Amino acid sequence: MSFPAGFRWGVATSAYQIEGAAGTDGRGPSIWDTFSTVPGAVASGDTGEVAADHYHRWPEDLRLMTDLGVDAYRFSISWSRIFPEGRGKVEQRGLDFYRRLVEALRSKDVEPFVTLYHWDLPQALEDQGGWRNRDTSGWFADYSATVHEALKDVVSKWTTLNEPYCSSMVGYAEGRHAPGAREGHGALAASHHLLLGHGLAVQSMRANGGEGQEFGIVLNQSPTVPVTDSPADVAAAVRQDVLLRRQFTDPLFGGEYPEEMTSMYGAITDFSFRHDEDLSIIGQPLDYVGLNYYYRLHVADAPHREPDPAKRTAHDIGVDTTQLPDVQRTGMGWPVEPVGLTEALTDLKARHPHLPPVYVTENGCVFPDTENFEDTDRIAFLRDHIAAAQAATDVDLRGYFCWSLLDNFEWAHGYKHRFGLIHIDYRTQQRTPRASYHWYRDFIAAARG
Repeated sequence: MSFPAGFRWGVATSAYQIEGAAGTDGRGPSIWDTFSTVPGAVASGDTGEVAADHYHRWPEDLRLMTDLGVDAYRFSISWSRIFPEGRGKVEQRGLDFYRRLVEALRSKDVEPFVTLYHWDLPQALEDQGGWRNRDTSGWFADYSATVHEALKDVVSKWTTLNEPYCSSMVGYAEGRHAPGAREGHGALAASHHLLLGHGLAVQSMRANGGEGQEFGIVLNQSPTVPVTDSPADVAAAVRQDVLLRRQFTDPLFGGEYPEEMTSMYGAITDFSFRHDEDLSIIGQPLDYVGLNYYYRLHVADAPHREPDPAKRTAHDIGVDTTQLPDVQRTGMGWPVEPVGLTEALTDLKARHPHLPPVYVTENGCVFPDTENFEDTDRIAFLRDHIAAAQAATDVDLRGYFCWSLLDNFEWAHGYKHRFGLIHIDYRTQQRTPRASYHWYRDFIAAARG
C-alpha cells in the first residue's frame, strides 16, 4: 500500500478513558464520574478514577508513542479539568497539564489533534439540564474558546465533538452511557444542541485568530445494511441511517435536517428547540472531518417495544440491529467487515461532494489476549481496514488513527475489553506493547518508505 506524502499516522485516546486522577489538581466531577457509581451502570462497578493513570504517567506513554513512530496523537481535553463547575472560574492547573503534554509532543515531532469534547460533560452542567439545555451550547463555546486561546500557539488541529450520536442517543435515549437517561424529546434536543455548540465553538475559536488553525468534528459512521431486501427491512435500515448518520451529517454539510425525521418520531414532533438561525451556525465551513468506523449495522424491521407512542424514546424507531452476518466477530461481538470502512467514506463523499478532507480518527478492535500478547487477529484487522480506507479513492483522505494507544476504561464495559496497542496491567500500571504495536510501527515505517 502506498500513501501520499504528508499522510498522518497516529493513535487516539480520550481523557476520561486513560487519565485517571479524577480528583487531582482541582478537577471537578463529570457525568461519567457520577454514572459510574450507579449500581449496574458499568460492568463490575468499574470507574475511571484511576484508569491508565496517564495524568501522572504521560512521559512514559509519550516515549512509547514516539518509539511507535506515529507523527500525530489524537486526545481529548477534560472539560472538568478546565472548568470544574463547567463555567466560571478557570482551573489553571488543568491548562498547565495539557500545555506540558502538547509541548512535549511538539518536541518529538508528534502533532497534537485536540478533541474538546469526548462525552465527559461536567456534572454541574448536567444538573442544569445538560445537553437538553440550549445554554450548554454557549457554555461549550466559551470553554472551547478558553482552551483555544491558551494553546493556539502550540496546537493547530481542533476537533469540537467526538461522536455526538453517542453523547445524545446513547446517553439521553438508550441510557447505556452517561447521563443514563431514556428520553424522547430530551435526546433529540441534546443532539441538536451538541451540533449548535459545535458551530458556536468553531465561530469562537476562529475569532481568536492564530496561525494555521484548522477546525473539524468527528462522527461515527456505521453503514446500515438491511438483513433482507424486503421493503420493511430496507425502510428500517433507512430509519437507522437517519438516526445515526444523517441526523448529523445533513445539517453539518447539507444545511438541513433529513425530512424523514419528522415522520420517524410519531408523537415526538416538537422540534421547537431548533431556531431559525441555528442551521447557519451548525454549518460552519470546516477544514476537516474525522470518521470513526468499527462495524456495519445489519438492520431488520421490528415492532415498537412501547405501545403508547407518547412513551417512545428517540431511539425506538422500529429497528433491530442485533442480527449479524456469519463472519468473524471481535471480542465485543462486532462483525469484522473492512468493506464497511470503504462504504462509510465513499457514502459520505457521495452525499456531500464538497466534503472537506477526511481523517479516519478511530479504528480498532478487541480480541482475547494470548500469554505473550501475540494479537494476530488485531494485526489482521488493522491491515485489512487500512487497505479498505485506501480503497476509497474519491475521498481526500489525510490520515489514519488507530484506536487505541493504551488499554483503557471502555465506558459501560469498564475494564473488560482492551483496545490498546499497549497492554495495561491495571494493578501495577505496567505498560507492555502487544505484537500489534510492533506491527504498526513497522507498517508506518514501510508506508513512509
